[in-house]
Amino acid sequence: MIIAIDGPAGAGKSTVAKIIAQKLGFFYIDTGAIYRALTLKAIEEGIDIRDTTRLIAMAKDTEIELINDQNGSLKVFLDGRDVTLEIRQPRITKLVSDISKIREIREIMLGLQRKLGSTRDSVLDGRDIGTVVFPEAEKKFYLDAQFQERVYRRYRELRQLSQDVTLESVEDDLRNRDSIDSSREFAPLKKADDAIYIDTTHMSIDEVVSKVTEHIQKAK
Repeated sequence: MIIAIDGPAGAGKSTVAKIIAQKLGFFYIDTGAIYRALTLKAIEEGIDIRDTTRLIAMAKDTEIELINDQNGSLKVFLDGRDVTLEIRQPRITKLVSDISKIREIREIMLGLQRKLGSTRDSVLDGRDIGTVVFPEAEKKFYLDAQFQERVYRRYRELRQLSQDVTLESVEDDLRNRDSIDSSREFAPLKKADDAIYIDTTHMSIDEVVSKVTEHIQKAK
């Protein structure tokens, strides 16, 4: 069974997807982590973010592995190296949308995402899971929230990770990512026609998880 959870940054989809996967005993796949790993590699290799040719060549020569720990946490390995914490740095967040908008890179990563999700029951979260990666997913959700609430959530999340950010910088970053993600030519962020829309603005994580779980149970 494939469960697709899409939505913009700060809507709560990653947290919800991880909890749902734990509850059901499914494999959790954070597709955003894949693009973050690529972004980290591009930075470390000194590749200009505008050099599409080199970025595509790099993506073709990159191995990314996702592993779920026993406690449900996701481990991300880039060419055999654990980069789980490194990919959450502000420098990665700032550039990840620029890399993930490149059509050829998305096509390369599409194969990896489908391979990961097709081997077992999985919960995937991202921006094009229900529309492009797994349009045939048995259950699709689109989580959303008011912009300012998403900014506050992301700010609190980054501060908990001890990252030195301001509310203004988070707001600017989120606005930029929303623009890039929704306007890119290939696989833009959008709700699948058959996805269940959930506005999480005034909901707790437990409430969202409960609502999603209820819909999943109906599908079984």
